[in-house]
Amino acid sequence: MATAVPTLPDAQAAALKAAYDRAIAAKRGWFWLGMAALAVTIAASGWIAEVDLGKLAANIGKFTSYLGRLFFLDTGKPVWTDFKEWFWGVPKWSGKLIETLLIAYVGTILGGLGGFLLCFAAAQNVTRSWLPLFVARRVLEFCRTVPEIVFALLFVAAFGLGPLPGVLAIALHTTGALGKLYYEVVENADMKPFEGVVAAGGTWVESLRFAILPQVVSNFASYGLLRFEINVRGAAVMGFVGAGGIGQDLLEAIRKFYYSDVSALLVIIIATVMIIDLVTERIRHAMIGEEGRR
Repeated sequence: MATAVPTLPDAQAAALKAAYDRAIAAKRGWFWLGMAALAVTIAASGWIAEVDLGKLAANIGKFTSYLGRLFFLDTGKPVWTDFKEWFWGVPKWSGKLIETLLIAYVGTILGGLGGFLLCFAAAQNVTRSWLPLFVARRVLEFCRTVPEIVFALLFVAAFGLGPLPGVLAIALHTTGALGKLYYEVVENADMKPFEGVVAAGGTWVESLRFAILPQVVSNFASYGLLRFEINVRGAAVMGFVGAGGIGQDLLEAIRKFYYSDVSALLVIIIATVMIIDLVTERIRHAMIGEEGRR
């Protein structure tokens, strides 16, 4: 059965087309206006920050030359032609690598515990009093605002060189980061079980334990694993300020211009972080999937 497509009168169709063209032109105008504003802000930021493009262009060759040297041994041969010579320091570096992993692990455990203890006081839906809410959130903001490297410098000055400053620095920053993630998860929890436990005469702690915690524990663990990945990378840098780990050997190799050692250490760090990322990603996905089946 043939059907006819209705057509508008020419005047009405022309009016609609003109309105469509005006809308498209306005959208394009706003787009280019936004791009112009972005370009202006980038230029202003570069000018205020004293970014010298001329100096960058004049010295870019030094940077690429340094990168190129990382791929050659002291004999002048490419590093991949002699893996034994390239990774000569693995027995020594492996100890520092394990130290780095332990710094990240202990710092994550302590930071996760701190974030766990503060997150319930910082969650608006389970904390009725404004004072603990205000204090908990300000503490978490302070912990995650100050960079780990700054904490590490302070703790190195206080406790001396070694892994302890690195552990404390990572623990403090992790407390702030995980505490925020945790209390946002708590605020998204279903409040009906919580209200039911309260109505039955349960205390605040009992209400959290039996009504809120079962809903959020898998997300807590998932965020903790994700933070561990981040902390491994952070712990590798702590050695730059004397806070232990493989970063100390990396900084020494950079200062002494041991190019092949720098590249070997970078390969070891990248490979370690990659393996940890893959393993923790699988664990986190399994936890999320298990949570979805409940």
